[in-house]
Amino acid sequence: MEDRVAVFIDGSNLYHALRANFSRYDLNFAEFIKKLCGTRRLFRAYYYNVMQDPSQRADTHRDQQDFLFALRETPYLEVRLGGTKLAQGVTIEKGIDVMLVTDLLNLAWEDLYDVALLVSGDSDFAYALQAVKNLGKYVEVAYFESNVSRDILDVADNKHLIDKNFLKVLWAHKRPPRRKVRRPSTPAIRGGSS
Repeated sequence: MEDRVAVFIDGSNLYHALRANFSRYDLNFAEFIKKLCGTRRLFRAYYYNVMQDPSQRADTHRDQQDFLFALRETPYLEVRLGGTKLAQGVTIEKGIDVMLVTDLLNLAWEDLYDVALLVSGDSDFAYALQAVKNLGKYVEVAYFESNVSRDILDVADNKHLIDKNFLKVLWAHKRPPRRKVRRPSTPAIRGGSS
C-alpha cells in the first residue's frame, strides 16, 4: 500500500527562511509539495500563517492577498489563517501553531495519513510530532540548515534539507540575470578662458 502524506507548512517560518537564505520567496508551491512527497500519494497540504492587518500595513496586506489567491489555486492545498495581537506595542502572531498542531493530531487520530511532513524548523512542534509518532505515524521534517532546532530533527524519522539544490527548479519566476551597471563617463573638465 502506498503511503499517504499530509504536508503541514509553517508559512511564517518558511517565508523568513526563504528570504534570509535566498532573498526571495516566490516558491511554486505545487511543485514544492510534489517534490517533498516524491512518489508517495499526497493526502493534502496545509499552509498556516497570519492575516496581515490592512489598517497597519496596507501594501503588505495587498501583496499577501495576491499571494493567498495563488496559494488557494494550488491543488490539494488548504490555507489556514490566524490573527495578530498587539502586545506592548509589538504585533505578535496568535493561534498559528495551535491550528497546525490541532490539524496534525486530529488527522492522525482519524487515520487520514501515514506520514506527517512538517515544513518548519521550530522546536515548538517537536512534542506534537512525537505524539503523532506515538499514534503509529511516520514524521518527516523539511528544514533550512540555518533555521532548525536540534529537538525537531531528533524526533523526525526522515529529514529533507531545503537548500539551493533542492529549490533549483521550484521557483515560480526565473530571476533575471544580473547586469553590469554601466556608469556614464564623466566628461573631462575643460579649462576655459576668463
